[in-house]
Amino acid sequence: MATVIRNPLLIPSTSHHHNPNRNSSSVLLALRFPQTSLRHSSLQFKSRFAVSCCASEPSLRRRPPYVPNRIADPSYVRIFDTTLRDGEQSPGASMTSKEKLDVARQLAKLGVDIIEAGFPAASKDDFEAVKAIASEVGNAVDDDGYVPVICGLSRCNENDIRRAWEAVKYAKRPRIHTFIATSAIHMEYKLRMSKEKVIDTARSMVKFARSLGCEDVEFSPEDAGRSDREFLYEILGEVIKAGATTLNIPDTVGINLPSEFGRLIADIKANTPGIENVVISTHCQNDLGLSTANTIEGARAGARQLEVTINGIGERAGNASLEEVVMALRCGAHVTGNLYTGINTKHIFLTSKMVEEYTGLQLQPHKALVGANAFAHESGIHQDGMLKHKGTYEIIAPEDIGLERTNEAGIVLGKLRYAIFVSLEHIYLHGSYTP
Repeated sequence: MATVIRNPLLIPSTSHHHNPNRNSSSVLLALRFPQTSLRHSSLQFKSRFAVSCCASEPSLRRRPPYVPNRIADPSYVRIFDTTLRDGEQSPGASMTSKEKLDVARQLAKLGVDIIEAGFPAASKDDFEAVKAIASEVGNAVDDDGYVPVICGLSRCNENDIRRAWEAVKYAKRPRIHTFIATSAIHMEYKLRMSKEKVIDTARSMVKFARSLGCEDVEFSPEDAGRSDREFLYEILGEVIKAGATTLNIPDTVGINLPSEFGRLIADIKANTPGIENVVISTHCQNDLGLSTANTIEGARAGARQLEVTINGIGERAGNASLEEVVMALRCGAHVTGNLYTGINTKHIFLTSKMVEEYTGLQLQPHKALVGANAFAHESGIHQDGMLKHKGTYEIIAPEDIGLERTNEAGIVLGKLRYAIFVSLEHIYLHGSYTP
């Protein structure tokens, strides 16, 4: 067997911080050899194949004018970002008021339609943060007339709703989002309320929110994924009559399978009286790892607002991830019927990193799209394909989400290629190699 000569100046030490097996993916293949020794000649020719599902120019369709209870273009999907509310409820995550304002500014650059800025009744700090976001970000109208809706969450009680309104009313487009549970287990054990009482409370609190002067009221039947269908149709019909403009359907505990959740949205759309007068929304938790799939199925079934968070952070296992949902819609337009969003995807990576830093919730390396390994290639078979044509193993170009990698092909040096690396480097330095 040939002996590999290791150059101590080139091989990382085996200490905890430089274990070649542990950190091999961080060693970029940036060899100093002539480019012709690494590149395949086929790269000189223009390929007739698309490099990625996003290789063509993004849709030229413009974001339709904002009207609370309807969307002029049936193919447009509103993105409701709840990073600052549900996302901040992640165990271990917390942001200062200044950090929340910074994130809200970045979400506006990203182009989200609605920013759920917090739960104003939860604390004085949260109230002030929501108010500051409403006052600043909620009034920064761009040249195209875009300004995000600023939303505050509230339970179905007058104190919460009034507090939410006091915080968001400074925005150009304020919204109150109120909720009450509708599943049997929640009504019996948490609320201790009858169906009739839940309906009456929901109806009266939506009316109360509208009476404060708020023309944009979202209602959520918490734990809709486990709620009785006929009861859902009834309560949703009542809140529509009371003045709700958006109906959000949450899979609160992440129990639904994609086909099941899609059917739920379709059934609500088909059976709820007055449903044509509101926008249907989804809010999918990730307890079974299905939040993105469920959200996409909800959109296919007729939902035109999707509730998401940056990096998928949130309660327990988190929420549907904004970056995954937006890019799945963009890449799967042939399946979804050409649905589109107003998101500027080139701001995705920076927004992800900002949220990661501010919350302290580190991303797993293999996180879709924004993880450290999302555009890295270690397998020799994959590397060969990437050198010949990037489209062989990348369906999305990193530049599409605002990522500029220092290594053009995303190739990393894994443990299986250390021997080759050392041998080639020795030849380059000394002109020959003797095992």
